Amino acid sequence: MPTEQTAHPLMTFPIIPYILIFFIFYFLIIKPQKDKQKEIKNMLQNIKKNDEVVTLSGMHGTVVLVKEKTVILRVDDNTKIEFDKEAIAYIKTKE
Repeated sequence: MPTEQTAHPLMTFPIIPYILIFFIFYFLIIKPQKDKQKEIKNMLQNIKKNDEVVTLSGMHGTVVLVKEKTVILRVDDNTKIEFDKEAIAYIKTKE
């Protein structure tokens, strides 16, 4: 007399654990990264003259001119340096 074995619900659909792992991965890693990239892109598009910024290399300066892909920073009284916009880490807030 054969006995019927009941299958575990997760074993009948082995894809369900993978879907759960994907959703957890998405909400913990992918979505926050996309939000951060969107925030950085928005910041770079809104750079304007006289903003005080810090570059990725740690150089502090004031924006003198904003071009399409670059910005010119005044880092000293008579010293101006041109940087790619992507080299700007953040804009210092005025407090």
